[in-house]
Amino acid sequence: MSKSRELKTGPAATADGVEAVSAVETFGPETPLALDCGVSLSPFTIAYQTYGTLNADKSNVVLVCHALTGDQYVASRHPITGKPGGWWAQMVGPGLPIDTDRFFVICQNVIGGCMGTTGPMDTDPATGKPYGLSFPVITIGDMVRAQAMLLDRLGIRDIFCVIGGSMGGMQVLQWAAAYPERVFSAIPIATAARHSAQNIAFHEVGRQAIMADPEWRGGAYLDEGTTPAKGLAVARMAAHITYLSEAALHRKFGRNLQNREKVTYGFDADFQIESYLRHQGSTFVDRFDANSYLYITRAMDYFDLAADYGGVLANAFKGTATRFCVVSFTSDWLFPTSDNRQIVQALNAAAANVSFVEIATDKGHDAFLLDEPEMFSTLRGFIGSAAKRRGLAE
Repeated sequence: MSKSRELKTGPAATADGVEAVSAVETFGPETPLALDCGVSLSPFTIAYQTYGTLNADKSNVVLVCHALTGDQYVASRHPITGKPGGWWAQMVGPGLPIDTDRFFVICQNVIGGCMGTTGPMDTDPATGKPYGLSFPVITIGDMVRAQAMLLDRLGIRDIFCVIGGSMGGMQVLQWAAAYPERVFSAIPIATAARHSAQNIAFHEVGRQAIMADPEWRGGAYLDEGTTPAKGLAVARMAAHITYLSEAALHRKFGRNLQNREKVTYGFDADFQIESYLRHQGSTFVDRFDANSYLYITRAMDYFDLAADYGGVLANAFKGTATRFCVVSFTSDWLFPTSDNRQIVQALNAAAANVSFVEIATDKGHDAFLLDEPEMFSTLRGFIGSAAKRRGLAE
């Protein structure tokens, strides 16, 4: 039996007053999703949320693409954690850079996910059991292709802006390359056009932690009534370290002890940083599926945009009319500024309209999710200028 969580359709007021509509769209056998691995996925569902009002000519659409462990709850209370406001509450909402009083915002749970969009935890119609590892391997291209199919179903041809950070930024780049005629403006944040060997290595550590958990059961844990919680928690702990910077870790924790005056000479969480990481791991397993983690990290590993265009990244953007704003952070060592500059250089080589800003911060990769006034002002300015070019009313 499928373990997919049911999402209720209809308006919902969030803690900060943003009204969201949750919905699930089903694509039957007549509309399969062609995957890069050479097979088709059918049937499949896409879970998404919308905010704001679609204007008459459907020209005010902003597509927000979420990161690895994100979901469609970009600006509304999360149904599992109960966290109010959403994962980008400082960016999406009335009067914010992505102004829901002005724009129609869509955020979809990616294919392979675990919040309503079809993924490895869902029922394989051929067996009546959860897919597990029989779910086909997916790519960033597959995620974007599914998103495009949803927009087609909704009658939305053009996107005013597509925006996202980290894996979301990869989706932004894929959108701009695969559907340039549909994207008016694109904002890839803290991302890269290909995953580095170091990042693949970190992902592999996380995957091996999951697969080493005896409760993983070869990926069939749902069918056997178990869950590899310990392995998934360790994977999250390892990954979370990469989202921060040494300066941020020192500022927040240093070598401070956790609720004690001296070390215990044991293996309990003596230090605050240990307690923090354990908390990150234990809370993550409540909202994320272990197999989804395997599949989505693999999709990021496989991402290499230039490889699809003769090995030349500039070819991915040849002739594009899309307006770009690329954002990086000085302390981000997961997707450093050098990765983002490669994107900018390729866009310049393709004679694209591109702006670039490197924001000084010690918050690391996760800075795009945090309170960064310079990022907010930069994106407010870029989005406002693009909207004016688009002819959207203020």
